[in-house]
Amino acid sequence: MKVIIVGGVAGGASTAARLRRLDESAQIILLERGGAVSYSNCGLPYYIGGVVQNRDDLLLQTPQSFWDRFHVEVRIFSEAVSVDPAAKTVRIRRTDSGEAYTESYDKLVLAPGAEPLVPPIPGGSNAYTLRTIEDAARIKEAAAAGGARKAVVIGGGFIGLEMAENLRKAGLDVVVAEGSDQLLPPLDPEMAAIAARELERNGIQVLLQNPVKEIRPSGGGYQVLCGSQSLPCDFAVMAIGVRPESTLAVQSGLKVNARKGIVVDEMLRTSAPDIFAAGDAVEKYHLVSREPVMLPLAGPANRQGRVIADNLSGMEHPFDGVIGSAVCKLFHVTAACTGLNEKTLKAMDRPYEKVYLSPSQHVGVYPGASPITMKLLFSPDGTVLGCQCIGEEGVDKRVDVISTVIKLRGSVSDLARLELCYAPPYSSPRDPVNYAGLIAENVLSGLSPIKHWHDLAERDQASSILVDVRTQEEYAHGHLEGSINIPVDELRDRIDSLPRNRELWIYCQVGLRGYIAQRMVMQLRPDQKVYNLSGGYRLLSIAGLLPEQKQNQ
Repeated sequence: MKVIIVGGVAGGASTAARLRRLDESAQIILLERGGAVSYSNCGLPYYIGGVVQNRDDLLLQTPQSFWDRFHVEVRIFSEAVSVDPAAKTVRIRRTDSGEAYTESYDKLVLAPGAEPLVPPIPGGSNAYTLRTIEDAARIKEAAAAGGARKAVVIGGGFIGLEMAENLRKAGLDVVVAEGSDQLLPPLDPEMAAIAARELERNGIQVLLQNPVKEIRPSGGGYQVLCGSQSLPCDFAVMAIGVRPESTLAVQSGLKVNARKGIVVDEMLRTSAPDIFAAGDAVEKYHLVSREPVMLPLAGPANRQGRVIADNLSGMEHPFDGVIGSAVCKLFHVTAACTGLNEKTLKAMDRPYEKVYLSPSQHVGVYPGASPITMKLLFSPDGTVLGCQCIGEEGVDKRVDVISTVIKLRGSVSDLARLELCYAPPYSSPRDPVNYAGLIAENVLSGLSPIKHWHDLAERDQASSILVDVRTQEEYAHGHLEGSINIPVDELRDRIDSLPRNRELWIYCQVGLRGYIAQRMVMQLRPDQKVYNLSGGYRLLSIAGLLPEQKQNQ
């Protein structure tokens, strides 16, 4: 069997290595348009910022190492320019010499990946993009050039923010210009706002609702026109997203979707016989939304490469879909998510509930405890739909656990009852994951009816009252306007001071004392409506949702 693989990195290289482990007799040819066949694409920003100091450390395999270990023939600087599915041939052009030739195949694997999206604006080509090691080297050189002081990153997604952090670490003043009303699109706005505040604390200027219009040369540097802003800089990096690099597939007559993603079946076969496809260019099935999606992530690309190799070897393993787990480091905090966000659930008109919580990543008695802000989304029957999490430590661990439960179609009760590792440096007897499940269970069972931050704007002040059950000292440092302060430990003795004919909206710092107070009142006054504000005062504060914060922004 002769197999040609178009594209290296995650999907293509994993296909080649797995296939050789399964079939020693196969002839495997891997075509790579650039000069590196297998490298850490996700590590490129950290090379620019100096965290990864040696460029060669980014290389996972070289053409020679691939041959020595796997007897895979890697042809770098070799671009597949056309495919004839009927004749089962690939037309190949050498990008360094222009030489062209034709190669036959028994099986063809397309793993072309995704390319940076550059909008059709004047001067768009003046911005750097980041995809290859060569791209990273050019940006690193620009950042280190004599006199370079300011960079503009256009786009506030994962790649854009990783670029912003690392350019800042390289000593530059950095502005992030984002066209929408939030950073990190996989997160919901209130969670993304926490990430924005972390960037600002570390000296990065964040501009929202400022779509790029033009990049104009100016005095040895550039002027980036974004919305109403004109931003001077030494250079700009375009990071507004990616699109599938599917030109070869389209020209070959393969079926693609509206976004030009290559359509495959569960075995990752394309619409043409003996042609498979993997990676960022491929449409994938989302296990939670149950709809096809384009999801450019390294993990699914690697898994797809393995699935294709298995199927080429006759093992018949389907690719079971994606759930969208992703993580991003932002200076001192980590932001991660999995499953569906609230925006998507609303767009789907799918019933859901949510809870916010801010547990510490480990017990307070052990030094260094810090809170994790979590948002858990779940259906009315308790099925876990998604999670978002931001904090200094332990974020990826919790999101990984919840993503596993989502993959297994688990419920909030499963989260509540998971047996997870505990020792004081790492967690608590009840892990934050357990707390998320327990809180959600209480909401679904009716033990703890809740309100959310956005409900405050619509609250009928004539029929409801805000009750702050924190200490007097906490209340004095900031509280919701119009609230009354009755510390939870005094509530039993002072409950007669609360009106019986109004709804009680109780809140504390993060939600726990509010829940305790709520259960107390609900049992002492079973006919009164009592709500707990999910996430408490802390969520409003750190996400910039307090009325006075909005006025100052």
